Amino acid sequence: MFLLSLLIFVPVVYGLMLLFVPKSQVKFTALLFSLSTFILSTRLFREFDPSRADLQLVEKFSWVKAFGINYFVGIDGISFWLVLLTTFLMPITILGSWKAVEKNTRAFHANLMFLQSALIGTFLAFDAILFYVFFEASLIPMYFLIGLWGGPRKIYASVKFFIYTMFGSVFMLLAIITMMIMTQTLDGGGGMSASLLDFYKLDIPFIGGTLINSQTLLFFAFCLAFAIKCPMFPVHTWLPDAHVEAPTAGSVLLAGVMLKMGTYGFLRFVLPMFPEATAYWSWLLMLLAVIGIIYGALVAMVQPDIKKLVAYSSVSHMGYVILGLFTLNEFGVTGGLYQMLNHGVSTGALFLLVGMVYERTHNREISKYGGLAKAAPWFTICFMIITLSSIAVPMTNGFIGEFLILLGAFQANSYLAGAAVLGVVLGATYMLWMVKRVFFGSTGELVEKYNSKLEMNWREGAVIAPLIILVFWMGLLPNHFLNWSKASLEHLLQNKNNYTLSYVTESTPSINGKKMIALKDKAVK
Repeated sequence: MFLLSLLIFVPVVYGLMLLFVPKSQVKFTALLFSLSTFILSTRLFREFDPSRADLQLVEKFSWVKAFGINYFVGIDGISFWLVLLTTFLMPITILGSWKAVEKNTRAFHANLMFLQSALIGTFLAFDAILFYVFFEASLIPMYFLIGLWGGPRKIYASVKFFIYTMFGSVFMLLAIITMMIMTQTLDGGGGMSASLLDFYKLDIPFIGGTLINSQTLLFFAFCLAFAIKCPMFPVHTWLPDAHVEAPTAGSVLLAGVMLKMGTYGFLRFVLPMFPEATAYWSWLLMLLAVIGIIYGALVAMVQPDIKKLVAYSSVSHMGYVILGLFTLNEFGVTGGLYQMLNHGVSTGALFLLVGMVYERTHNREISKYGGLAKAAPWFTICFMIITLSSIAVPMTNGFIGEFLILLGAFQANSYLAGAAVLGVVLGATYMLWMVKRVFFGSTGELVEKYNSKLEMNWREGAVIAPLIILVFWMGLLPNHFLNWSKASLEHLLQNKNNYTLSYVTESTPSINGKKMIALKDKAVK
């Protein structure tokens, strides 16, 4: 059926079609197109077997035979929910920005479709060059979304976003080419290959205590590209500008899905390909993650702009994801993957809610609000629920992810875990302080001016309701989501002493994985 290829390329066809739809029908048509893609993606629940850790629904065709480059896509438990998150958020994003964009609506919605295609392709590609093509292709529609439909500083923000991410990707491309050359030594000296399955088989030399060795250099080349995309401290400075200047749809997809390309890259490339380097340098990645958690929270606390506050909260929250992944234990990695989904739901919802108010007042300055709870009680209830999710209150989705991450972090490094707990406290502080100033206290000038007009309408209620349902569903019944990824993560983290990753190809029933990540003391030796 080529289900995965349909998920990747149907949005491209939709995007091209939207360029020729009558302007009055563009929004409705784009919404129908995005809903049809989401419905198509739900077939994954039927086709995907969560009890298997191998690569499923594989499609593989020769692309550039001379260099071993193939169109090679597949899905496992690591990418399963990320694909569904992408298709789920798109119709919500389109409905949420219904009134936000009135000029060049054909091009705007076409760019959303092209972006969706690139994001899904990134999560499904198992050829390194194909992955790189999708990874970079996602920059183009987001660049236009910010640069054409963004705020007053949109050109600065879009150019900064493009330059930062392209800079990191250059090093990743060099690393991919290097590893393709290395694959010529596999199977008795065959040709080059860009398949991730062949990359996993490489035995790349590693020497602890020095940067000048093949595995460490390749490790940091990939880490730089993915750290910028996350983004991770100290290469995060493009994100606040991009979020603040982007239209609501751009902010939701940037926070909800695009940042996950970086953390997904760590899981798919860095951990399995560079086992000794990952084990040896994990302390550094964990340290930078904790610094990002605390730094992001402290900077968010002093922001006068609601949207910029949420943007810096993303830096802090993504720090938890990276912390979890580099604990290299089951609790931490599981929590890291789950927190990717949680962040997409809760932070995406926050940007939608901020956008709803901005559409009415065209102002995001916290000091000009106050007493909003009286004027817009339903909006306040929704905002409070999402806030509680963001600060990881029990029974919400955020609690499960952060709890697992901190549990894994305490097993890996109790000092860094203790510092990360401070981020939880700071997160509650800046979010609740913002809620107090915006929704309670004396009535601000904007609330006085717009009053009941600030209440959400039925369309906006329909936008936020699915996200609120997910907040409690993921918080109360996490196994409904975790079980779909469990087998794949157990293969990545097979047991306490060594980690393996194994996939099957379309022609091989099973392939035993190589030893992935040695214990840290073995890596040092």
